[in-house]
This record gives sequence, C-alpha cells and structure tokens, in this order.
Amino acid sequence: MTALLAKAAGMALAQHPVVNASCKDGKSFSYNSNINVAVAVAINGGLITPVLQDADKLDLYLLSQKWKELVGKARSKQLQPHEYNSGTFTLSNLGMFGVDRFDAILPPGQGAIMAVGASKPTVVADKDGFFSVKNKMLVNVTADHRIVYGADLAAFLQTFAKIVENPDSLTL
Repeated sequence: MTALLAKAAGMALAQHPVVNASCKDGKSFSYNSNINVAVAVAINGGLITPVLQDADKLDLYLLSQKWKELVGKARSKQLQPHEYNSGTFTLSNLGMFGVDRFDAILPPGQGAIMAVGASKPTVVADKDGFFSVKNKMLVNVTADHRIVYGADLAAFLQTFAKIVENPDSLTL
C-alpha cells in the first residue's frame, strides 16, 4: 500500500509542483525538479523517513521493490544519509495501524506532508440518491503557507483523490 500511495502522491506532485517546494533557511524557497517522497517508518527507538527517489517516474513494481529495500535498511540501521535526507515531500501512513485520522507534523525545510488514515467501509449516496458501501480513506496535508497556499493544496488533493480512485492510472 505504501508504494501505491507514494506513486499516487508523486503523480499528483508532478501536476502540482508548488506542493513539492522547499524552504531550507526560512527565507529562500526553491521548486524541486525531482519528486522524492519520504515515507515515515517506525523503527526501534524512533522514526526515520526513507526516500523514494523520483517516485513519479518509477513504475509501481520498481517503487515497491525499492520501498522493501529501504524499509529493510531502515530497520537494520543501514540507511545512508542520501536515503533519508533528500525528501521533497513526506507521506505518513498511520492507516496501516488502524488510525483513521491524524495530523502530521511538517518536517523542517519541506513544503508539505500528507497524513493518510485507514481505509474504512462507509455508507455513501451516489448522484441518483442510491446508497452503497464504499471504502473511504481520510487524507490531509500540513503545509508551510509561506510556500504553498491552501488553494494549491486543494487542487493537489483533488488530483491525488482522482488517482487513488482510478488505480489503473498507477500502472501506466
């Protein structure tokens, strides 16, 4: 699931590059040419964020293989600095622990972080008023508003939702 979410985020960031921006010193802002999605991983004694480099460009299979490798290195404390300090956007997924909603804290220097909650069955009505049960996942983004405006985040989240709701696009 992590690779799918990172791929979806990478694809959405490619369409909304301002959300992938950084502010390293509190004064100067930069728009990153690479989309490097850092993903929070719980390890013994803390948390680390291994980075999936060029998450928008790698196919899902390679991304999932890379993720498996990075998690293994993280848990054995074998990550090299470039494997955890080069993120341009962070993804925190507590949904895998059954948490349905939370707020993620923005890492220093990054423009935004996405918090992903658990997918849960929810009763929804379609446009004709018919009810059905669909899985829904709550997602929110914390951002540095000196870099990213709320309207930009809304557009990014709309794109992310479309990608996640149409997973066929993740395999292209």
